Amino acid sequence: MQDNVRRRYYVTTHHASREMDEDELTIFDVECGILTGKIVERQRDPETKEFKYRIAGKTPEGVRIELIAKIGATGKLVIITVYVQ
Repeated sequence: MQDNVRRRYYVTTHHASREMDEDELTIFDVECGILTGKIVERQRDPETKEFKYRIAGKTPEGVRIELIAKIGATGKLVIITVYVQ
């Protein structure tokens, strides 16, 4: 996932973009959260059987954030949602 961020090989969902706006987070904040973060939980979607990951990290200013992400069918990282802890 971190490599996908470094290569800018990711997308954000509309929901994640709205949550970022509400919490006044930038895409740079989210990138840093992934690059400094750790996976704290792996979840399996009961319908699609896909794995999603809860990642805890920090923005450049040290704000603790969490996000839910998965690897999509094309190999891109899909950022599903983001929130301030």
